[in-house]
Amino acid sequence: MPPTRATTKERSAVRTLLRLWPYVRPVRVRLFAAASVAIVASCTGLVIPLVLKWMVDGPVADRDPGGVWLGALYLLLLGFAEALLFGLRRWLVARPLSHVEASMRAGLYAHLQRLPVAFHDRWASGQLLSRATTDLMLLRMFLAFPLTFLLVNGVTILVGVVIMLAQDWTLGLVILGPTVPVMWTCVIFEKRYAKVARLAQDQVGDLTTVVEESVLGIRIIKGFGRHRSQARAFRELVRTLRGTELRKARMLATIWGVIVTLPEVAIGAALFWGSVQVAEGDLSAGTLVAFLSTALALRWPVESIGFLLAMSQEAATATERYFEVRDALQEDADSAAAERGPSAQFPAPLRGTVHPPVGERPDRGAGNCATSPNAPAPAPDNDGIRFDSVSFRYPDAAPDSTPTLAHVDLHIRPGESMALVGATGSGKTTLTALIPRLHETTSGRITLDGADITAMPREELRALVAMAFEEPTLFSASVGENVLMGADDNAGEPELARALAVAQADFAHTLPQGTGTQVGEQGLSLSGGQRQRLALARAVVGRPRFLVLDDPLSALDVHTEAAVEAALRDVLTDTTALIVAHRPSTVLLADRVALLSGGRITAVGTHHELLRTNAEYAHLMSGEDHRR
Repeated sequence: MPPTRATTKERSAVRTLLRLWPYVRPVRVRLFAAASVAIVASCTGLVIPLVLKWMVDGPVADRDPGGVWLGALYLLLLGFAEALLFGLRRWLVARPLSHVEASMRAGLYAHLQRLPVAFHDRWASGQLLSRATTDLMLLRMFLAFPLTFLLVNGVTILVGVVIMLAQDWTLGLVILGPTVPVMWTCVIFEKRYAKVARLAQDQVGDLTTVVEESVLGIRIIKGFGRHRSQARAFRELVRTLRGTELRKARMLATIWGVIVTLPEVAIGAALFWGSVQVAEGDLSAGTLVAFLSTALALRWPVESIGFLLAMSQEAATATERYFEVRDALQEDADSAAAERGPSAQFPAPLRGTVHPPVGERPDRGAGNCATSPNAPAPAPDNDGIRFDSVSFRYPDAAPDSTPTLAHVDLHIRPGESMALVGATGSGKTTLTALIPRLHETTSGRITLDGADITAMPREELRALVAMAFEEPTLFSASVGENVLMGADDNAGEPELARALAVAQADFAHTLPQGTGTQVGEQGLSLSGGQRQRLALARAVVGRPRFLVLDDPLSALDVHTEAAVEAALRDVLTDTTALIVAHRPSTVLLADRVALLSGGRITAVGTHHELLRTNAEYAHLMSGEDHRR
């Protein structure tokens, strides 16, 4: 459910719809041309009553069959021209409006990719999906029909009224009698319908979310026998949406009844008064026929006002919902980098750092970093990954709440692997998410080989850092495409084979189409361990400079885990890594261990050192040790 819902705040539909202009501007010529053609077509129809007047007062009154046939030919040509012009209007708008819809959808998708993780944490995927599909479809329909015909029908009514007044001004005044009540009804309808339309579109988003979650969680629903309760919840949402749609229908029926009834009464009154005038000889029969024909020709433009206003309100609501997402602040444009200058953006260590050979690397595990209470201060060294007094509080947390991370100081040396250990909920995953800037630090800074990550373009930062999450996400693509997502565009089969071997994911070669096998949505056709190994392969396929692993082996059996760890040791010799770990076997992959407790790094050392000197660490590891 999105953070913004339907409210009672007054808003202008016109002002809201004007926000579509940047998307409409490239195709404005064809849209204006289509509107002009539609106006000409509609006004062509108003010429027909004038031809009828000529026929009744001329050839019919004079009993001239030739004139009647000529008049019939005129009517046929006018009808054909009207139909042809309306067909031309449809052809003019079809292609440009499909382009508008496609560009808006592409813009929304691109914007979603640039929005921070915190945005996606708050928004339900179904709400976003409904904005990208249903709402944009409503906008295309609005631009194709209501937008044009609100203008066309307005001009048509104006021209028709002028023609009727020119025929007989007294009959014209009778026809104009319902104008004020009809306009007042439209104003009231517009305000009330806007609220109900917004509510209905939000409920469609909620319904979409439930359907999506039910499909993705079908194994849970079936496994726990919850299909009946899910069906009840779905029916309740459907019932609620049905009630809202019925409210819309009742409101539309009300305005339709007013708009249809009042003009019909006026036409009836005009017919009576006109007949009296014809009987008294004050009005020709042809004039009355032309007047009534014009009035009947205006029935559709008048009666359509109700649903055109309804569609316009729905389009305004869809525009609001669309721009609720587009107005969300995306990840900043890395302005800090530009302000600090090129030397700060690309410091020397990042422009050509070469990791030292394995035999010449710094003393690994020889002591604690500065965060260890009894450790001596290390020699100045800005290489590797450094957290410098980093604090973090989630954006939606209360300002006076305890931060998730508080003044974290940690240094992972170049080519070193550091295990991050802590109790559940201690902030380990949050800490790892700060490195590629999936979340932004509240205070402090993080550097990679001496470069502040906030001074680097995100694209460059995320090319340097690869991640594997505990909950692996796979896409509806082939195994190879999922793995090679972690490499550059030039990567191919050799890199894929190497990554699969490191992750012990050779099962991919035995699938029906090998690495070309489609894994299905979320990769649910694979086991949890298989998905996790493919996610690990994706993290290592690009030979990243910095590797962040969030408990990547939790779903593996003992033997597979041992094989993966053996292969990972070779990978870790060429990268600087931070590994979230819960088991001693994973901890032993690392050169040193950092203990995260209470949002702070409370101890750093080797696994065996911390077992001897830190009771909390020993307690965290003891359960696994006993099981082993």
